[in-house]
Amino acid sequence: MSSFYQLAFEKPIVELDARIEQAQHVGQAEIPALGGVAEQAGSDPASAKDDLKKLIKQREKTLKKIYKDLSPWNTVRVARHPERPQTRDYIEYMCRDFAELSGDRRFGDDPALVTGFGRIGGRKCLIVGHQKGKTTQEKLACHFGCAHPEGYRKALAKMKIAEKFNLPIVTFVDTPGAYPGLGAEERGQAEAIAKNLMEMARIKVPIVSIIIGEGGSGGALGIAVADRVAMLAYSWYSVISPEGCAAILWKEANETTNTAAADALHLTAKDNLKLGIVDSVIEEPLGGAHRDHATASANLEAWIVAELDELSKMSPEALVNARYERFRRLGEYDEYTETAPDQAEETQPA
Repeated sequence: MSSFYQLAFEKPIVELDARIEQAQHVGQAEIPALGGVAEQAGSDPASAKDDLKKLIKQREKTLKKIYKDLSPWNTVRVARHPERPQTRDYIEYMCRDFAELSGDRRFGDDPALVTGFGRIGGRKCLIVGHQKGKTTQEKLACHFGCAHPEGYRKALAKMKIAEKFNLPIVTFVDTPGAYPGLGAEERGQAEAIAKNLMEMARIKVPIVSIIIGEGGSGGALGIAVADRVAMLAYSWYSVISPEGCAAILWKEANETTNTAAADALHLTAKDNLKLGIVDSVIEEPLGGAHRDHATASANLEAWIVAELDELSKMSPEALVNARYERFRRLGEYDEYTETAPDQAEETQPA
């Protein structure tokens, strides 16, 4: 149960995990563990079972308490957990007959964006998603999920194929932002993202998008112009990362400024749902998706299937119009001008 990577606020859970492992080892009992079943025999299995059950129940209670109301900055930390499932993990759990497609037909392939056709819940669709990588070598190859312009051009080219064959599109967003390097800028990073925004707005097939981890700036929006947008409960979605915001506002990114920036950005799933930026929040397993990939994938698959079933009933013209109106509504507000009583008296005619 122990993990090399530990979140600071999860210290009580780590301690309980260690106690559970020790109890299983010393008690030599057959107890349903969190990750499976420990099949051992010992001198006093009944007593060991009781102790372990109490520890497991205490662990679940502590997890619920910690994750009940995570702060925005701790939510960002959970979204960045190295064991959190990524696009390829979800494809492995929920997709059948997945066939990956590569290259943008202009420059090359970008491993930071995965594209391919597969079946989700029996429905054929195009899957597009950011990939951060798991090993050090893969992370470097994927630029830690920061896509280059060829990645966005690859995604758009495959979306056009999906539109041609009348197949829905599912996108998984998990990026701190588009790659900001010199080469990416020279090859037209901003233009590639802008073109994706324009073209996705008028694609005549259903599009659903889910922020599965980080949703940073235009790098996220470049594949998130969709009919339905959802967030996993412990993901974040914002115009900038907390560190970037803190560096701009306070000229320094540290624990204090990062926390203040995360609070000010309203980047959590609950905040984005309240503001109308996303349509749904998909619940995660107890303690976050990184603790139970299978359950997280099942929750995600259920939402995708339900939304695609509903969207498939709409005509192509209705889809495009509704998508346009959805994004036009973002940022709407009413402005009221209140005149002070003394000012009102001064402006009245004599």
